[in-house]
Amino acid sequence: MVAGGGSVIGVGSGWPSAWLGFHRRNPSYQKTAVLVLTGCLSVMAAPVWKAPAQPQLGELMVLELREEDPSTPSPPRPTVEDRLGPLHLRSMEPLRDGRGWRFQVQALEPGLAMIPALDLGNGQRSPELRLWVPRNIPYGGPWMGFGGGNEDRLPASPFPWAWASLLLMPPLGLIAWVLILWQKGSARRRLHHAVQAFQKQWPPKDRGRGTLDAAHGLGRDLLVARFGEAARAWGPADFQSRDLRPWDLWAKSLDAARFGQTEPPFPPPEPLVAALDARNGERVPR
Repeated sequence: MVAGGGSVIGVGSGWPSAWLGFHRRNPSYQKTAVLVLTGCLSVMAAPVWKAPAQPQLGELMVLELREEDPSTPSPPRPTVEDRLGPLHLRSMEPLRDGRGWRFQVQALEPGLAMIPALDLGNGQRSPELRLWVPRNIPYGGPWMGFGGGNEDRLPASPFPWAWASLLLMPPLGLIAWVLILWQKGSARRRLHHAVQAFQKQWPPKDRGRGTLDAAHGLGRDLLVARFGEAARAWGPADFQSRDLRPWDLWAKSLDAARFGQTEPPFPPPEPLVAALDARNGERVPR
């Protein structure tokens, strides 16, 4: 003891142990302190992460696990498979200087991505890494394939009617061409049907008034189909002027039959139809 209440620590005294709170008669305390100190130094010497300042959702980014202390051996290969926490691991390779590992990862979910401590296999564990991955896609905006909940919808794309109308032009042109051909052949179809109907009823099976009127109506319909509506009122002079003598005989035979006469007889249908076909110089009405 010295004046003033102080103390002097001499050479050979046990001050380190006393200062640490240990005594020479308890050497196990010293061993425990050494182990704790060694553990603290090993934790302080753990590799460090290097990550981008602003991770992007869906984009590839590079993470590095590097040993900064040159006196410490390089960390062995971490035991990871296909993920680093929530990040998808795309590739892993050692750094060029051999002081750590390079990870190429991809964040497919927005929010906080925490990479847990990795077991390096030599008693060391890497520190945890926390990355904030912002959602840069607005809710309800164009769908990009990343999260978003029920507010994400596919973008509304109207049907391209203008371009679709261009694709309709070839089939519409084909339909119009078919309709034109159908319209051009309508007169010939009417004439063909009129010929068939006339041949079925001519000559009349009996000389009854109804049968004669029906045969007369079918004959006039055939003339109308060939020459037009004016032919419905043609008389003997009209038939002769148009070189339709079989049809003049047809009209006279019907008039005679109405009065019970048998002369002139009903002409056969073949000359009547042939007389119509011989009139190629006149236009068939459309």
